[in-house]
Amino acid sequence: MKRLLLIRHAKATHQTGFKDFERPLQESGLQDAAIMAARLKEKGFIPEILIASPALRTLSTANVFSQHLGLPQAITDDDIYEAQTPTLARIINTFPVEYDFIALVGHNPGISNLLYYFTGQIQDVPTCAMMLIELESTDWASISSDAGKLVYYDYPKS
Repeated sequence: MKRLLLIRHAKATHQTGFKDFERPLQESGLQDAAIMAARLKEKGFIPEILIASPALRTLSTANVFSQHLGLPQAITDDDIYEAQTPTLARIINTFPVEYDFIALVGHNPGISNLLYYFTGQIQDVPTCAMMLIELESTDWASISSDAGKLVYYDYPKS
């Protein structure tokens, strides 16, 4: 069985002067990411690696999770930024087979759509929401639609 943790980036600034790709996290976003990482740790849901969009807000979110969970820095994949379901599914199908539990840190609507693609579940996915999906497969390459079950869902309640 493979496990996929989907994480939407934490709350970022909407101030003018930043390109979308370069928007930093707000202070509340940094706090939310730390809180959510602590919740994962408390539950024992610690992925082996994180794979993230290289956008500043997403990579910053992944870095907070890495620090709090004692993981190496996230691996970035340029294709995650602004990706839709087919691209995200293709990325997941190429995850390294030696890992059974991987976190993907990305953006909406891609994260929400991916949750629906794998589980048929529709959930509100606010910033820094986390969704753990168990996938009935022994390798990432064979995972396709409706292959998973949502087993954990949480988000900052601020």
